[in-house]
Amino acid sequence: MYAIVNISGKQFKAEKGSTLCVPKQALEKGKKLVIDDVLLIHDGKSTQFGSPKVTGAKVTATILDHGRERKILVYKKKRRKGYARKNGHRQWYTNIEIQNIQFTKAKAEKPKEEKKDK
Repeated sequence: MYAIVNISGKQFKAEKGSTLCVPKQALEKGKKLVIDDVLLIHDGKSTQFGSPKVTGAKVTATILDHGRERKILVYKKKRRKGYARKNGHRQWYTNIEIQNIQFTKAKAEKPKEEKKDK
C-alpha cells in the first residue's frame, strides 16, 4: 500500500516504513506528523484518486531529525560590466519515517427520492 502526499507544496510517495527527506517542518524531533493532504492511495487492488484530496485518508509519520543539504553555489555575472557575485545556499530539510497509512472508504450516499403528489 502506498500513497502520494503533498507536503509543503511538493509531492512524495509514502509507503509504510519508508524514510522521506521533506522540506523543513516546524515540529521537534520524535513528534508525530499527520498529513491529511493525500492525493492518491493504492492498496494493491484498487486506486483511489482525490479531487483534489482523497477524503477519509491520512498518513502518520514520525520526525527523525532536521538538517541542511549540501551547499549550492549561486554565481551571477554580467559580461563586460565588471559585475560578478558568488553566493551559497543550504536548504533546510526534515527526515520523516512513515508509520501508518489510514484510509476509510466513505460510504456512498443514496440520492433521496422526492415524493410526488398525484
